[in-house]
Amino acid sequence: MNDTRLEHDSMGQIQVPADRLWGAQTQRSYENFPIGTEKIPLGVIHAFGLLKKAAAQTNHLLGTLDHRRFAAISAACDEVISGELDLHFPLAVWQTGSGTQTNMNVNEVVARRGNQLAGEELLHPNDHVNMSQSSNDTFPTAMHIAAVLALEEDLFPALDRLIHTLRRLEEENGDVVKTGRTHLQDAVPITLGQEISGWRASLEKDRELLCAAIPHLSVLALGGTAVGTGLNAPKGFDVEVARQVSLLTGRSFTTAPNKFHALTSKDELVFAHGALKALATDLMKLANDVRWLSSGPRCGLGEIRIPANEPGSSIMPGKVNPTQCEAVTMVCVQVMGNDAALGFAASQGNFELNVFMPVIIHNFLQSVRLLGDCMDSFDRHCASGFMANRERCRENLHNSLMLVTALSPYIGYENCAKVAQLAYRENISLRQSCLRLGFLTPEDFDRVFHPEEMV
Repeated sequence: MNDTRLEHDSMGQIQVPADRLWGAQTQRSYENFPIGTEKIPLGVIHAFGLLKKAAAQTNHLLGTLDHRRFAAISAACDEVISGELDLHFPLAVWQTGSGTQTNMNVNEVVARRGNQLAGEELLHPNDHVNMSQSSNDTFPTAMHIAAVLALEEDLFPALDRLIHTLRRLEEENGDVVKTGRTHLQDAVPITLGQEISGWRASLEKDRELLCAAIPHLSVLALGGTAVGTGLNAPKGFDVEVARQVSLLTGRSFTTAPNKFHALTSKDELVFAHGALKALATDLMKLANDVRWLSSGPRCGLGEIRIPANEPGSSIMPGKVNPTQCEAVTMVCVQVMGNDAALGFAASQGNFELNVFMPVIIHNFLQSVRLLGDCMDSFDRHCASGFMANRERCRENLHNSLMLVTALSPYIGYENCAKVAQLAYRENISLRQSCLRLGFLTPEDFDRVFHPEEMV
């Protein structure tokens, strides 16, 4: 039994696996770029299904594509969008920088599958599936569609769940007074609820920044074709195809007013990934705060308790580590690295095209996926089981020398410094130090010194 079939393109004939829908150009790319394990993200492929269906609908409406071919393309695209054909998109990220081979991969799969569904040879990959398009405008369009869908469908739900958990923890711990810390040194009191509110507000601000990026990502290059002039696309194609994408996705997409910019500049993705990096920086801070506050359990700060999910050591029995925090911080490091790579890639637009597009969208979607996954994992396995160690918080609070700040209005800054220095030097309480130095009577000290009221 022959397990291959013969396909051809403008360069000649080539053997293609018989059970795969792709054609000659996909096979050449598959063989010519055996680089790494990273494949074009499926989010990009599904976005291509949406734009190819929208393009077919638009071409049909404008009278350049007959109904039978439109129906066949549309039916095949539905299977691409649903993920039914995921196995037929094997190409590496490390291919042509314009994404031409992935565009042709989609064209070939849609054409072959459309012909199978129609029961006749109706579709040609270039003449019909790629009608009124170029790789140079379809790939950046797929990038933007995929980015918007990933943010709204994958990242925001995970972010919102974590924010909800933090808001609950903020309310539950509003009465837990603890020592604040600046420069990793003791500072004046704060409630644990107030500390958590800082984490929560940071994530809410990151969400606002990401939302600000959505309108820019919702502008599509489709209709610019090869260099931005719209060659071989009918008049009105660009506006109508953006409308069709909007109808298919239930979101508002518009055509880029300047296609020359849309093909060569990737600034919208740089801007949006900058907001992803901002989220990563805040998650890094949150995770580090949690592992500092939970450090111990006896010889660290120990002011909070987090769930014990798994044994922490192969040699130390009973040890439990803040593994969810560690996973979050590793993700954040990766996202920061992705941001650097994406920025460098976006700077490499030459003349009418950027040819670093596959690595840009690979990094962007990886960042979205990792951030969404790590927030969900951290929420389920750490934050949701977060508990204050009220006894340790109280002990640390009353042992803090910075409570002396409460006395400053009564004995002055310099005398307060003397009280703190003596207390530290001789390992005595602030009360004992203040009385020994004669700055306040016992009655006056007790009247003005109330740490729980300093928050």
